[in-house]
Amino acid sequence: MAHILILYSTTDGHTFKICQRLQQTIEEEGHRVTLKCLDEDPGVDIAGYDKVVVGARIRYGKHTPQVFDFGRLHRAALDAKPNAFFTVNVVARKPEKNTPATNPYMRKFLARSAWQPRTLGVFAGRIHYARYRFWDRQVIRFIMWLTRGPTDPATDVEFTDWTQVDAFGRTVARM
Repeated sequence: MAHILILYSTTDGHTFKICQRLQQTIEEEGHRVTLKCLDEDPGVDIAGYDKVVVGARIRYGKHTPQVFDFGRLHRAALDAKPNAFFTVNVVARKPEKNTPATNPYMRKFLARSAWQPRTLGVFAGRIHYARYRFWDRQVIRFIMWLTRGPTDPATDVEFTDWTQVDAFGRTVARM
């Protein structure tokens, strides 16, 4: 049995929801999982964990700086143990952009990050306009209009493929 740390960066809570599902899947495989918010505790000590997973959302085309800082500060420790990274973004709703090799945000992450994770995942996120502040809602609607996504302000659609999330969780359990 391994003790696995799942760190996450979320804005509207959907990345956290994905992490909870990963926790459930990994625990079903017989491992112990601890979830921590990277935004709240960027200095988390990873020494006591056997494996580390980092999940990060995209907002306005970017991962939070905390994700890059964490990778830079803990690179040696991460490289010394099984590790994984996944990104959550609405672009991944498109079949041609839902893998680590084809997702533009994963490619940007890998190009910018000092840490090069061993295992990678890409999950489609959620659009829930009612939860966004006024300006965020307008900007996201504009982005969705440009990318032929949902623009109705009453939209609440979850694009996440939960089977894909479960498969990633089993992969993490086997790392």
